[in-house]
Amino acid sequence: MNPYLRRVDSDALAATGVGDRFSQNLIGQATGAATCHVDWIRTPSGGGSPAGLHVHEVDQVFWVLEGTMSIEVDGREFDAPAGSLVVFPAGVPHRNWNAGPAPTVHLAVNTPAPDPAVPFARSV
Repeated sequence: MNPYLRRVDSDALAATGVGDRFSQNLIGQATGAATCHVDWIRTPSGGGSPAGLHVHEVDQVFWVLEGTMSIEVDGREFDAPAGSLVVFPAGVPHRNWNAGPAPTVHLAVNTPAPDPAVPFARSV
């Protein structure tokens, strides 16, 4: 395996059910990265952040690749279509969900890498 090339496991994605949220870690401690954590996430219609409105101790950036993600931040709701970059600074309450008819796909980048000893999301 080439340590510099990674791919999304399309076989694992195909094995998930229609209503399942699927997340695959692409970069993180398991891959030798110490300062960031990157996940590839597919969210079905009606799905969303498991924690509802929540905060993180790290900065979080979403790059929406497919579909339209709905977002609540600072008491306001927004739609982020494919191609959008969404930035949640550490400590800012937010949530995201898929209100559209088709799945959304996004990359979630967390930096610095979350401490595995601390809960990743705290509901507010």
